[in-house]
Amino acid sequence: MALSRRRLLAIASLTVASSVANDSRGAGAPIKAIAFDGFPIFDPRPIFALAENLFPGRGAELSKVWRTKLFEYTWLRTMSGHYRDFLGVIDDALVFACRSLDIELTGVKRSALVEGYLGMTIWPDALPALSMLKDNGLRLAFLSNFSPAMLDANIRAAGLEGIFEFQLSTDAVRAYKPDPRAYQMGVDAFGLKREEVLFAAFAGWDASGAKLFGYPTFWVNRQKQPREQLDAVPDGEGLGMADLVHFLSS
Repeated sequence: MALSRRRLLAIASLTVASSVANDSRGAGAPIKAIAFDGFPIFDPRPIFALAENLFPGRGAELSKVWRTKLFEYTWLRTMSGHYRDFLGVIDDALVFACRSLDIELTGVKRSALVEGYLGMTIWPDALPALSMLKDNGLRLAFLSNFSPAMLDANIRAAGLEGIFEFQLSTDAVRAYKPDPRAYQMGVDAFGLKREEVLFAAFAGWDASGAKLFGYPTFWVNRQKQPREQLDAVPDGEGLGMADLVHFLSS
């Protein structure tokens, strides 16, 4: 899909540097829609900053264990057939992380950290890129582990009402990504072929999972992580949303 000269100039004004690392999409089917994970749009860093404020000198360590255990629990719950919504898993992982690090977690601090996931800010480059993509005719959706309540709350807090055609939560299929049932929601909602829906991932494992499912995939690699060794290379990769727009214009 060609972007106008004005749009291309607007891309250059975004605050992130373009660093597209790979484009193997070639002359495949045209992209008609984009399904986003939550975290290319919503910025979790203030939650981890809050952890440091609440537990001085321990916040970074706590956040690392918390994040790791959070996704371990989503995978274990999917494999074992014992689904729990994402906010509940966030809470469970926080309790585990504090216990494993011998950090005292009061009810007030627990609520503050978990509820941080209900009012996240958006990355500075997100809204300009989303506006460009939507203005150029692409259909947009969230395809996220976030519960419906999390999606609704964060979209309202960020002022993103009307941007996304669908808010697809894994609650609908009771299986977290990278389970194929989760990715299938995008195909079913848009009514398109897999190759017509680009998946925009935040985590490397999610980029691999979406690619293995059959989506053309762009990895918004804000954390500058190495690629997962899972026999699935994303079609495009960059540090932010400007790179995604550039990828689609090339």
